[in-house]
Amino acid sequence: RRRLNPLRTVVAWRGRAEWDQVMVGLYCGDSRLQQDALDRVSAWKSRYGPKMPLAVDCTAELIRCKVLDSSGRLKSHELILSYGLALVRFVNLITERKQKMASIPLRQLAREVDIPIWVVDLRHELTHGKLPRLALCRKGCDVVLDWLRKTYWNRQLGNNLCEESENEEEEQEEVEANAELDSDGWE
Repeated sequence: RRRLNPLRTVVAWRGRAEWDQVMVGLYCGDSRLQQDALDRVSAWKSRYGPKMPLAVDCTAELIRCKVLDSSGRLKSHELILSYGLALVRFVNLITERKQKMASIPLRQLAREVDIPIWVVDLRHELTHGKLPRLALCRKGCDVVLDWLRKTYWNRQLGNNLCEESENEEEEQEEVEANAELDSDGWE
């Protein structure tokens, strides 16, 4: 008897090493390395299309804002709009699936997924009110990136980037299995 191998999920990245390298690049704080990681995410997106995990997409958009901010090429108002769009998109995407059956207030949904209420309030101001200060948008971006790191990226890495793996193949299978995490997985 031949034992059938379990089905594998096809992902856009080459393997665990590339995934880890992109995560480290996105969160490293060096704008050159962040740009390299953003380029890699863009390649993944072109391969993966709409199946791209929302957490990866949102992280990339927020990091792109930080890279643009550090470049000094955009004016304050342009940065507010850039951060604002990324923050609005983040809140809307992570709460969208939970709103399928009934209209639930965003503040309640944010509490359920452990997002600070003030981030939802910031999204509301960006969408319906007067544009907030750039400093508040930067802080919102940092808080959301930290939330994404803790809620999504660290979970993909087994919660410890520095820890050596005993079985790299098992880790790769875990990354591939979690690759399908999208907003459904955040519920």
